[in-house]
Amino acid sequence: MNQVLVLNSGSSSIKYQLIDMDDRTRLAVGILERIGEASGPIADHAAGMDLVLTELEGKLDRARLAAVGHRVVHGGDRFRGPTLINDEVCDAIRKLIPLAPLHNPANLTLIEAARSAFPDTPQVAVFDTAFHQTLPPHAYTYAIPQPWREDLGVRRYGFHGTSHQYVSRRAAAMLGRRPEEVNMIVLHLGNGASACAIREGKSIDTSMGMTPLEGLIMGTRSGDLDPAISAYIARQTGHTAEQIDLTLNKESGLLALAGSNDLRDIDAAAAKGDEAARLALDAYCYRIRKYIGAYLAALGRVDAVVFTAGVGENSATVRAGAVAGLDHLGIAVSPKRNAQHSKEERYISPYWAETAVLVVPTDEEIEIADQALEVLGRTG
Repeated sequence: MNQVLVLNSGSSSIKYQLIDMDDRTRLAVGILERIGEASGPIADHAAGMDLVLTELEGKLDRARLAAVGHRVVHGGDRFRGPTLINDEVCDAIRKLIPLAPLHNPANLTLIEAARSAFPDTPQVAVFDTAFHQTLPPHAYTYAIPQPWREDLGVRRYGFHGTSHQYVSRRAAAMLGRRPEEVNMIVLHLGNGASACAIREGKSIDTSMGMTPLEGLIMGTRSGDLDPAISAYIARQTGHTAEQIDLTLNKESGLLALAGSNDLRDIDAAAAKGDEAARLALDAYCYRIRKYIGAYLAALGRVDAVVFTAGVGENSATVRAGAVAGLDHLGIAVSPKRNAQHSKEERYISPYWAETAVLVVPTDEEIEIADQALEVLGRTG
């Protein structure tokens, strides 16, 4: 009885994996997309759960299923770790919907469908925000009126916590040290992107804020922005707050700068002399570099800079650009090592570098499965 079903739901998708935790093999892997969209084939996440069950026929042994692990985007300041799901936890996730209106409803619908499908199997919620609950008050507090902070819960929460936690542990292992002995900066660079400063195994700062919009330039998100811009755009164009929010989340970032949110296309276009693509690439890397500098100051000592997620694992151009000019701080990449394509954990820094630069493929699903068993007092 050591299988874990991991359900990772987005606002319009479900990624699932059935993992045998004895040897950590994937027995089933799949993704459902366009859930709830007008032209999509799947009405909602409950219907998606039915399709997942159909896909798992012949692969899932209910007698061996130890747990169902769920990714939940927003846990507010209540959930500091993986949590066994009951009615009270579902109510708490529902109350947090205003903080994640696109994701928490989908997470909750899938949880309820899975509880119905597996009534006798423990269900565990793993929160994207939980790893960042170790941020000190001076890092998570915004300089805004007290009622906004205390009554409305406006503060930095951070996201990608499951990925940052997994990657930071793997990076420490590569250095031959325990997580508690290492300071590092983890750069989760995908369509969504975030930086995290980790001191002795704990997150002390992260680039995403109350929502995933703040911080680095992303595929379709603007990242850091003068907050007065939204009011200016509203006055000048008559756009509503909802329209501006949609534009900043879905129509900005690399897409707005280069006409594409795919770094592979942008890199290729920049190499051919496309000025918009070059600007997008330069701005993207510069923003990352600024955060590396800020987190160097916050941590004081940095043992490793770690790249992960789709862009971080695969774009040699971004990795080189992100650390360009930091040689005097002991941070650099070896052109030869950096250019090598691999799906394995690896060093890409030169031998002389004081700070290791690593590439560590993320694995949120195995992290969710591990945390689910951890709640049950078991190990994979």
